[in-house]
Amino acid sequence: MVLLKINSWSELLIGSVIGMVVVFVALIILVLLFDLIQYLVLNSSKKKMVKAGKKEEEIVDVSANEIAAISMALHLFMNEMHDEESNVITIKRIERRYSPWNSKIYGLNNTIRR
Repeated sequence: MVLLKINSWSELLIGSVIGMVVVFVALIILVLLFDLIQYLVLNSSKKKMVKAGKKEEEIVDVSANEIAAISMALHLFMNEMHDEESNVITIKRIERRYSPWNSKIYGLNNTIRR
């Protein structure tokens, strides 16, 4: 079963261009959808605040860039709270007499030869 049969370079080029156009159109639709959702959410939250008794002048609009800057500042602040690690791993070797994990009698290379 052949899903896509390409006979020449021109068909390959046309297929690639169509694929890229589909991807970019899908990305544009997603951007517009996210902007629409953001607009609807902000509008509904403003209406709820007005119904709750706040005046429209008291409601502060925060842009996406400001939210990104605040979240990045919080991220940097929280990561500085931790101690600096030495990044050195020490492994202490403990000798044990017998362990089935390192036993040679169960190895795969131990075959019986006649």
